[in-house]
Amino acid sequence: MTQKQNIKLLLIAALLAVSLGGWLLHLRIHPPFTLAQHLIPFIAGIVSIVVLTVMFLSKKSLAYAYVINGMIVIIGIITMAHFSMMNPPKHISLWTIIIGTLFADIAVLCTKFFLGKAIFELEMLKTIDAHIRHGRIWRYPNMGWWGVHFFALSFVYVMGNLFWK
Repeated sequence: MTQKQNIKLLLIAALLAVSLGGWLLHLRIHPPFTLAQHLIPFIAGIVSIVVLTVMFLSKKSLAYAYVINGMIVIIGIITMAHFSMMNPPKHISLWTIIIGTLFADIAVLCTKFFLGKAIFELEMLKTIDAHIRHGRIWRYPNMGWWGVHFFALSFVYVMGNLFWK
């Protein structure tokens, strides 16, 4: 086993641990069979734990795993931010926003994204000394591509909440 393969396995193990931990926390707070809306994160957690772990192991499915992982993270961030805005702490301050909302959960979810990005970048590098890709920032797989999707999905989510009642 090479050092690169070892690092990739460690990153996949970290991604699995973060996904499992987040899924178990969510199960404790929102049991999946009490409300239909709790089934979506329940299923997304299973996909993250089982399917994405296997997909990240293969170079053929790595790009798909990277995109699915990122989209799950974006949807999780949007829905948790919405929940926090609809259920704000009684007294608004910087401390209560950080501690009294789902900010910490969103930070853990961001860790899941960055682990997936690290696995993707590690596998796609030709050499360890390769330069970071340049070009149009909004093109795949640059971070701007994720920003575009984050804002587009946020817009669709807001429009859905405004008009689908």
